[in-house]
Amino acid sequence: MNAGATLLDRRMSVREFLAWEPGDGARWQLVDGEPRAMAPANRTHGAIQAELARLLGNHFASSRAGCFVVAEPGLVPRARGSHNVRIPDLAVTCSGYDLEEATLADPILVIEILSPSNEAATRANVWAYTTIPTLREILLVRTTAIGAELLRRATDGNWPESPEMLAEADTLHLSSIGLDLKLAEAYATTRLARAR
Repeated sequence: MNAGATLLDRRMSVREFLAWEPGDGARWQLVDGEPRAMAPANRTHGAIQAELARLLGNHFASSRAGCFVVAEPGLVPRARGSHNVRIPDLAVTCSGYDLEEATLADPILVIEILSPSNEAATRANVWAYTTIPTLREILLVRTTAIGAELLRRATDGNWPESPEMLAEADTLHLSSIGLDLKLAEAYATTRLARAR
């Protein structure tokens, strides 16, 4: 019996998960001590992720804000933090680092892209993200139509009961990083942009 199989027979800690090497080439996240494989992104999902990363990176390069976009970082929520590592599509941090980190400790913005096959799991991740003290905004971007949902932490530290809904013609205002852009820009290289 290999060590990977032994770990899967019980709840894994974050430390065990970060040291674990399943050797199957799949992407995994840790949910309540249980490793869960993540399906590969479909083409629209991947195109939106790449375009948003580019738009954010360009914004940071021109504004010199000292912030960085990170693709698929490991995030440890405060709730049940010893047994959870969630993997969003993108996250933004504004703090530097000297050593390589296994997880991103202080995100201010998290972006998740909703595909029909992962929507329930992604929405479960969103509520785990709300327990991260530094997090100020969570953006959920759709892949079946041009649209998004934005959750923004209030000044009192609470999250809203329901998200701000954004449609194709709307401007996306990300106050955490001082960026305004037309939501449709995130879809520039997708089939949804061509269908307009």
